[in-house]
Amino acid sequence: MLKRFVFAAALCALAAPAFPQANPRGEAKASVSGKDVTIEYGRPSLKGRDMLGQAQVGKAWRLGADAATTLTTAADLAFGDVKVPKGTYILTATKVEADVWHLNVLNKADRAKVADIPLTAGKTDEAAEAFTIELMGEGDKGKVKMLWGQTALMADFTGK
Repeated sequence: MLKRFVFAAALCALAAPAFPQANPRGEAKASVSGKDVTIEYGRPSLKGRDMLGQAQVGKAWRLGADAATTLTTAADLAFGDVKVPKGTYILTATKVEADVWHLNVLNKADRAKVADIPLTAGKTDEAAEAFTIELMGEGDKGKVKMLWGQTALMADFTGK
């Protein structure tokens, strides 16, 4: 009986690399107006692909991989005139035209759209192989930055 168990365990261990592995998860955190803002997301790798270039205009991209990307904020946020009340949301992004993107904030319960936030697109000096989200906060001001390849998509916000 023990020999069968050891044999079965060895087979499982050898077969494990053959199964696809989930992408690693990432977490970006900042404090804005003394309150926590967190984005949790999947970190797919480019592997030589131009994923953002393949995005279709008008179609939401799920931002990251595997489980949905979530924003949890204890502060009410304002991205210019666009307001996002404190709570937990799902984030996607939509390519509006060639280099124009919006960050979509969706209600976590029913995925109804709460807000579309215009993003500023830029280029980076170093390419990011794995999709990366950064959050920065100082006082009541914050910035979200999404990096993939040599593309950076950014938005400034305030919190209270």
